[in-house]
Amino acid sequence: MSRARAVNLLLFAMLPVTALVALALDEPFIITLATKAAILALAGVGLNIALGLGGLVSLGHAAFFGLGGYAMGILAHHAQTFTPLMEAPFLIEGTKSMPVIWLTAAIIGAIAALLIGALSLRTSGVYFIMITLAFGQMLYYFAISWPAYGGEDGLSIYVRNGFPGLNTLDPIQFFAIVFTLLAVVLFLAGRLAAAPFGLALAAARQNPERVETVGLSPYRLRLLAFVISGAITALAGTLFADLNRFVSPTMLSWHMSGEIMIFVILGGVGRLYGPVAGAALFILLEHILGGLSDFWHVYLGLLLLLVVLFARGGMIGALAGREVAHD
Repeated sequence: MSRARAVNLLLFAMLPVTALVALALDEPFIITLATKAAILALAGVGLNIALGLGGLVSLGHAAFFGLGGYAMGILAHHAQTFTPLMEAPFLIEGTKSMPVIWLTAAIIGAIAALLIGALSLRTSGVYFIMITLAFGQMLYYFAISWPAYGGEDGLSIYVRNGFPGLNTLDPIQFFAIVFTLLAVVLFLAGRLAAAPFGLALAAARQNPERVETVGLSPYRLRLLAFVISGAITALAGTLFADLNRFVSPTMLSWHMSGEIMIFVILGGVGRLYGPVAGAALFILLEHILGGLSDFWHVYLGLLLLLVVLFARGGMIGALAGREVAHD
């Protein structure tokens, strides 16, 4: 087994081992922290497809994260209040079914990414960054001014959504659902990176002119990557809102976009398991340092600076050396 594969296996096992140890010690709060780390890692995997493979520095991914959260919140709200979401021209009712909500959120995230990406990808560099940020802030302020679903105060869901055969209120069972989804998405992301599409996307990131000469469109490659990225990030937003049983405009803010990017950078941009390492480290620092000081982000910023300056491959790059990023 190569060093990179050993590091990836260790990182992959880190979250379930933590959850199982916490279960044995009867520490449900630790299980919840592991669940939160897995959800944020899933959001990081979504961004990593756009950033790591496509080289698209997006500061608007909180738009998809928040849309996923609101998809859950709105559907669950109408289910718990027994009011239809729409009556004409056809009836749409709320639902508490997790699979239905996940599918809805992923479709909404993909459509939003298609619309945002179709416009944003006509630019590049700092212009792309600013346009994605602008779209995210537009949705953020729309959510604040949307009184039907809580406006600035957000929207509370009183009972967690259901999954067939499981008690989702049990922390370890909800963790199992989230971790299984993370594992599936990681597998698909790894296959995507090794597929002809992933190789073409990486080539478009490195030399778009050469890709065009062989008859491929860098714009279409990047747009498809952006759509896939948006769908995965929206799925993570749904799980995050379900974990907290609450959705608010903060899920759409640029701060959330920055945090998702931090997960990817800390773990390693382009590294398949980078978001897992980055999200776990972020939650660990938040839990330990956040209890000691309200200014714990200062230490996070210092760590991020050290990673950028001295560990270009992030935590995984430092541990696994210069092996292939998507090993």
